Amino acid sequence: MKEDIKQFTDRKAQIVVIVPHSEEKTKSYWGKENLPYIGIPDPDGTLGKLYGQEWNLIKLGRMPALFIIDKKGTIAFAQYAKNMADIPENDNLFQILEGLK
Repeated sequence: MKEDIKQFTDRKAQIVVIVPHSEEKTKSYWGKENLPYIGIPDPDGTLGKLYGQEWNLIKLGRMPALFIIDKKGTIAFAQYAKNMADIPENDNLFQILEGLK
């Protein structure tokens, strides 16, 4: 997503990443990687649980989940990953965002 941030912002999308780490670790990582989007620490999984994000210790912890939430606050798209690499291509996300206009 980092490499395509302009394409997201051109579509009026705001990227927010909820991470399973402390505030300190999140700040450190965001600074080191110079990430151009918001990172919200969720070390105890409270936000993840609200959205039904799966925890699977065999698969390294919290499984990725991706949501597109429209301007009304409705989930327009949700993907619950089967493994850590199960992430949609940005082009697919751009198509969904275009459909929300």
